[in-house]
Amino acid sequence: MRKQKIISGRGRNGTWVSGDRFIAQPERLASSGNYGPDVLDLTMAVPDRTLLPPLQSALAYGASAENLNSYERSRILPELEAEVRGSWPYEAEAFLATNGGYNAVYTLVHALLSPGAAIAIEDPTAMRLLDILEDHGVRIVPVRCDDDGPLPSSLQEAMHYKPVAFLFQPRLHSVTGRTVTAKRMSELAVVLRDRDTLIIEDDGVGDISSKLRLSLGTYFPDRVIHILSFSKTLGPDLRLAVLSSTQTIVSQIQSYRSFSAAWTSRILQAAAAWLLRDPSTAVALMNARHAYDERRTALTRGLAARGVGVTEGHGLCAWVSVENETFAMVTLAARGIAVQPGSKFSILPSRHLRVATSTLSTRCDEVADAIGLAASGG
Repeated sequence: MRKQKIISGRGRNGTWVSGDRFIAQPERLASSGNYGPDVLDLTMAVPDRTLLPPLQSALAYGASAENLNSYERSRILPELEAEVRGSWPYEAEAFLATNGGYNAVYTLVHALLSPGAAIAIEDPTAMRLLDILEDHGVRIVPVRCDDDGPLPSSLQEAMHYKPVAFLFQPRLHSVTGRTVTAKRMSELAVVLRDRDTLIIEDDGVGDISSKLRLSLGTYFPDRVIHILSFSKTLGPDLRLAVLSSTQTIVSQIQSYRSFSAAWTSRILQAAAAWLLRDPSTAVALMNARHAYDERRTALTRGLAARGVGVTEGHGLCAWVSVENETFAMVTLAARGIAVQPGSKFSILPSRHLRVATSTLSTRCDEVADAIGLAASGG
C-alpha cells in the first residue's frame, strides 16, 4: 500500500492513510500548484516558444517520411541517424528514437533495471528523473556534486551499494546550470573502471548549451546509454529524443517498447532531420542561447548584488541558496511569485530554490528584490 501511495510513513508519527485509491502520478511534478493569472510563474524551466524554430516546413517535409504508415517497428529513420551521428560525442554502435528524453529514461529504466536495485544519481537532479526512479521502486543512492560535476569521492562511496546504474547529466545540468568538465569526466571514468555499472547520460537541455559534448562512451562504449533530447531546442511537441548504446542494450529497450508504441512517429523524426539540416535552425538556436544567457545573467547579477548565493552556469534556470525553503516559498508567494523548492530535486537535505529564467524577460529587479527578502530566512 505504501508503494501505491495509499499509506505513508511519518517516522515517529506512525503510518497514515494517504488515500482510498491508487492514482498513478509523478509525485514531485504533480505537487506543483495551479497559479492564477496574476502570479508570476517561474516554476517551469521550459523554452520560450517565441525562440523556437518554426515547424511548418519541417512538418510538411515529415509527411513524406520514408516508410510512412508502415507498422514496421523501426528503431530510427536513417536520415535522422545520419544527422545525429555527425555530432555525437562518441562512436556509438546503435541508435534509437524515443518519444522525448524522459520517455527514453522511463523506458530504459523499466527495460533494464529491476525494482529494488540500487541506482546512483547526482544530487540535485531533475525532479522527473527522481519521479521515474521512485515510481519504479529502485533504491536511489545520491552522489554529491561541486562546480565541476559529480564528486569522484562521492561516486566511490556510492559504489559500496553496488548500483546497477549511474545516471547523470554530463553537458548542461537542468537544475544547477553547471557542466561536467573534461577533467572530472576522466576522474569519474577511473571510479567506474573495472565495474559493470551501466552508465546513463541525460543530455536533456541539448544545444541550449554551447559547451562541447562529452561522454563516458569514449571510455566505456559497451555500457553507456547516451540520451539527447530535442524538446528544448527544436520544440517539445516534436516529442523526440535519440539515445545510443550497444546493439544488445538498444534491442532490450526496443523489446520493452513493443508493449506500447513500439516506434516513434516517422513524421516527427523526419521533421527533426529537416530542422537539423536547415541553416536557419542554427541561427534560431544561437539567438535563443543568447537570450537565455542574458535572462539568467540579469537575475543572477541582481541576486549577487543583494548578497544572495547562486550557482554559476547557463541554461533555463537558476539554483539559488536560501536559509529556509519553506520561509522562502511563502515569502515569494505573498509577493505573487511562484518558484520550485530545491527539495523537489534532491534526496539529500536542501536549502535552495529553483527559479526558471527562460521566460523572465522583464521584472528581473522585482524578482531579485523578492528573492533577496526570501533568502534571508526571516
